[in-house]
Amino acid sequence: MRETEASGPGADSETAGKRPLGVGMVGYAFMGAAHSQGWRTVGRVFDLPVEPVLAAVCGRDGGAVRTAADRLGWAAAETDWRALIARDDVDLVDICTPGDSHAEIAVAALEAGKHVLCEKPLANTVEEAEAMADAAERAHARGQVAMVGFNYRRVPALTLARRMVAQGRLGALRHVRVTYLQDWLVDAEFPLTWRLIKEHAGSGALGDLGAHIVDLAQYLVGEQVAGVSALTETFVRERPLLEGASSGLTAAGGTRRGAVTVDDAAVFTGRFPSGALASFEATRFAAGRKNALRLELNGSEGSLSFDLERLNELSFHDHTEPAASSGFRRILVTEPEHPYLDAWWPPGHGLGYEHTFVHQARDLLHAIATGTRPEPSFADGLCVQRVLAAVEESAAKNSVYTPVPA
Repeated sequence: MRETEASGPGADSETAGKRPLGVGMVGYAFMGAAHSQGWRTVGRVFDLPVEPVLAAVCGRDGGAVRTAADRLGWAAAETDWRALIARDDVDLVDICTPGDSHAEIAVAALEAGKHVLCEKPLANTVEEAEAMADAAERAHARGQVAMVGFNYRRVPALTLARRMVAQGRLGALRHVRVTYLQDWLVDAEFPLTWRLIKEHAGSGALGDLGAHIVDLAQYLVGEQVAGVSALTETFVRERPLLEGASSGLTAAGGTRRGAVTVDDAAVFTGRFPSGALASFEATRFAAGRKNALRLELNGSEGSLSFDLERLNELSFHDHTEPAASSGFRRILVTEPEHPYLDAWWPPGHGLGYEHTFVHQARDLLHAIATGTRPEPSFADGLCVQRVLAAVEESAAKNSVYTPVPA
């Protein structure tokens, strides 16, 4: 039965009497706030097999983490992630920290018998990702689950796109084009945050944005990228240090600056085992582009395209139709038959970015309840990490050919 206006979402999501599952989260900034929204909301929208309880959040600054706990809805605050893992009321550890701490926290949590959700990219190096995937495999044998947080898989339009590709609606895939463009680093005086330091971030636009588009391409195609050829560039190589930073260079005028040690942009091509060609672009220097994740898939029988800034829409061209009446048509992905949407609003009432984290929490809780391997798993995260490493290796070897003037 369709929801009525009076019933609203969550009318069938009563969790009374269900087994509680305590969630502990490490990190409370941008991603921590997004994950908190997911955990707070999921039980009010979906009928769940277990009831998520926001047990504790962890951060290094005691005052700040207690403020975050109150604001984001967590029952308690910790300043040591080891203490959070040791809590009896924490069954699942959600990792929303910079990449340099993912491996240590995730492995420790899995070895302590906890389930784990880890933000992307899975790690800063292939070696770290391999250790995490191995720990997750051992934990799975004990009934634990571990998932990496590629939330864009949970955009209903992209989940629908995956379904259409799997159904053969595009025929044999020929081309996959994916770009992720942002502009928050265009200003050369933007300060040197942790995302611009390789020691903490692993890589720049490549890991931050490129990880998403590699995962989406592999998710939609259903295959792993088999090879890449890449170029990367760092356009602004020094930036002002944040207040309190302990080291750096002093520029004219007294401004202390530090080195940017990650890429600002990455462009690479790839090939899938089926023969489809792929192109990828990730940058934080595309002036005017705020969160422009765009993709297009071309096949022998049709094409699909998607733009995250219009995330309730999917464009589809059916090449089997007569040319005189064919062309791209808009699919408004708000119908109850579309992925996740039977629990939300009536048709035409769109969802947003935050809802991907609700869907992510929903899928993870079902995996925990059934003991099934979640998607994307740590093994999937490792596959993405290997592609990112191959991109860096290719970019380090590649050089741009300059023709000799006539």
